[in-house]
Amino acid sequence: MKEVVEWSSKDVLDWLTEHGMQEYTDAFQNRLDGTGLLKLSKEDFYRPPLSLVASDNGQQLLEKIETLKMEHHIEVHKNGHANGHLNMSSLNADSANDVHNKTKRTGLANGYRKEMVQFSMPEQECLPPSLEWWKTGVAFLYALSCFLLTTVMISVVHERVPPKEEQPPLPDKFFDYFDRVEWAFSICEINGMILVGLWLVQWVLMEYKSIVGRRFFFIVGTLYLYRCITMYVTTLPVPGMHFNCSPKLFGDVEAQFRRIMKMIAGGGLSITGAHTMCGDYLYSGHTVMLTLTYLFIKEYSPKDWWWYHWCCWVLSIVGVFCILLAHDHYTVDVVVAYYITTRLFWWYHTMATQQVLKEASKTNFLSQVWWYKFFRFLESNVQGIVPLTYHLPFSWPSFSQFFGKKIKYSRLVTDT
Repeated sequence: MKEVVEWSSKDVLDWLTEHGMQEYTDAFQNRLDGTGLLKLSKEDFYRPPLSLVASDNGQQLLEKIETLKMEHHIEVHKNGHANGHLNMSSLNADSANDVHNKTKRTGLANGYRKEMVQFSMPEQECLPPSLEWWKTGVAFLYALSCFLLTTVMISVVHERVPPKEEQPPLPDKFFDYFDRVEWAFSICEINGMILVGLWLVQWVLMEYKSIVGRRFFFIVGTLYLYRCITMYVTTLPVPGMHFNCSPKLFGDVEAQFRRIMKMIAGGGLSITGAHTMCGDYLYSGHTVMLTLTYLFIKEYSPKDWWWYHWCCWVLSIVGVFCILLAHDHYTVDVVVAYYITTRLFWWYHTMATQQVLKEASKTNFLSQVWWYKFFRFLESNVQGIVPLTYHLPFSWPSFSQFFGKKIKYSRLVTDT
């Protein structure tokens, strides 16, 4: 086996690729050999170009290097030079009467020494994860089915909402302190459309958009499936007397179908005049989209784009605040929506980035969630860290170089 100190820059790149750390290949391209790899320290990851690649300050790579040192019996001094490994050729030159010395040096009785036998194993050809578009298609159909089910459920729940003259709005502390602003809900929906548009552009520019896409479709579909259940089991009265709900149809299936199609055509937005039904309060679908798009934008964009993250965060926060300012949702609707959205996002991504959590076991309690088998189906061939590479769909060298930086996906967002 070739010693690490004898590795060429190509050997280093092959080792990085083998261990799922391709994001470092650009930074190390033809500039780092085996000796240089062993000399890497934590301080190197605080300076460019490594500071632009590693989001965990190189912790995972440094741990891999330490493992590599142990595997090859190498100890590194503070000055960065390698020593302390056994020279097997010197043992072969010893005479037969030096068995005792051999025993000390090799640690084996009778003067025998370890010889490493190498077997040539065929390398497995790994298909790029982005080729599994059919899984992304399955996740898209799942999300589409959940959206359609939600629209049908809104029409069903609308028939059960008590008239506002008989059942006035429930007390809400936010409404006590803030009077209703009529145009606030329009601001919320405009902010939501901007965030969805930004996320769509960002997603199109990703190289591994199939993996990210199926994650988004699964999470948003599951959130709206949960929303179907909560709005059906608990029907709240309208949050304000300003609501003008559509007349009830009392079992007219054809009229209900036309109303559902109108809502789908308008994207379920009040600003388009498509959403005139009541009852879909617990929990807020607008809060789900404002929160989820921000989380995906922040997680799947370069960490040094702080200005971009801040702008999206402001759009999300202002949008959520305008929901309450318009008195179109109770405060509990927004709080529950935020809680469920963030927890599902963090749970899923934690499971997706930890290989041990993809295996069902007695100690993996996350494997007991009802969607675990679907999760394993979507993530089964995603091994280790997914390199986030941006590129333009068409050839444009200057922009391609700008978006081509690779970011290691290793941490989750915890603020919104």
